Amino acid sequence: MTPLDPSQRYDLAVIGGGIMGCAAALTAAQGGLKTVVIEKSELGSGASGVNAGTLSLQIKRVKLMPYAIKGHEIWEHAGDKVGFRRTGGLTLAFTEAEAERLTTYMAMKKEAGAPIEMKSPAEVADMEPGLNKGVVLASYCGEDGYANSSMTGVYYRKRLSDAGITAFENLAVEGIDRDGGFVLKTARGVIRAKRILISCGGWVKEVAAMVGVDLPVRVRINTVSVTERCAPVVSHVIGHATGLLTLKQKANGTVLIGGGWQGRGTPAEGRGEVVADSLLTNIRLAQFAVPALGSCRITRIWTGFEANVPDFYPLAGALDGVPDAFILACVRGGYTIGPYMGHLMGQLILGGQPEMPLFDPNRFAVPDATAASAS
Repeated sequence: MTPLDPSQRYDLAVIGGGIMGCAAALTAAQGGLKTVVIEKSELGSGASGVNAGTLSLQIKRVKLMPYAIKGHEIWEHAGDKVGFRRTGGLTLAFTEAEAERLTTYMAMKKEAGAPIEMKSPAEVADMEPGLNKGVVLASYCGEDGYANSSMTGVYYRKRLSDAGITAFENLAVEGIDRDGGFVLKTARGVIRAKRILISCGGWVKEVAAMVGVDLPVRVRINTVSVTERCAPVVSHVIGHATGLLTLKQKANGTVLIGGGWQGRGTPAEGRGEVVADSLLTNIRLAQFAVPALGSCRITRIWTGFEANVPDFYPLAGALDGVPDAFILACVRGGYTIGPYMGHLMGQLILGGQPEMPLFDPNRFAVPDATAASAS
């Protein structure tokens, strides 16, 4: 366990050791800032490590597509270190209404830069003979694939170490004071830094409140399932036109099933709880799309917290009224987009102009007058 030195003063303290916080720390350190990462559990143990690992451009919002394409490239560059695989992806429509929706949305995403094309039922059957024969239309993106999210922590732990960045794990920030910079209070002592980046996912609302900023952050409790090892049933990443299904079969034969179906709980309570009705609906949709899954047993189910704000766009930038405080959170599709968003945030913290625009967090922030004046 690395001891805390209260006399040590960092240029930047990153609160949250997920993909975005670690990526921002790396860019900041490359730019010369003495950087520390503080994680309440283990690196990559939150949403960054418990999501389904899907890297699909088809499920990203149009406005976020340029960021998703860049993030996808970063994961591809990481390759085997994160279990990256490009398989191509099919998004399925089973009714005319779904086909119309799929056509409209994918046209916009193609215009935004995603290499998407539409496939007829016959073409889909040739590509994936094990799919439900009721497919009316599908979209296809050859860049889609997946990585192994459970490798996130190991991957970034090594990268931080190689960059000379101190990372404190299993250490929660319990309060934040000012002394010309920031004093982060923990159970093992204080950590001092000139700047802070708040990037702690489902816990971002509570930490932002420590510097007197109220954010309308809500948390979703997404459920992911994995089957036992089984014979090959699909070779592509499979989605549904409603956005309520993602599945892929890994090299070891297991099938990961997701789609944003909700559990219950709060970050303060720890891990979320699986809701049986929600889980069953997700599994039934997966079995409808891939009938052979009906003979596969589910071996494990888990949940992860995904933070969002009312417009579902990121919070990414400097916090008004709190000099040298930055925030990076609430990124939908954060597994794909996160590495690049973290890089952009690092550029901003270094005082430069990010190569793509960020997302002003102050469109929602309501500074607390008492806390701001005290700081």
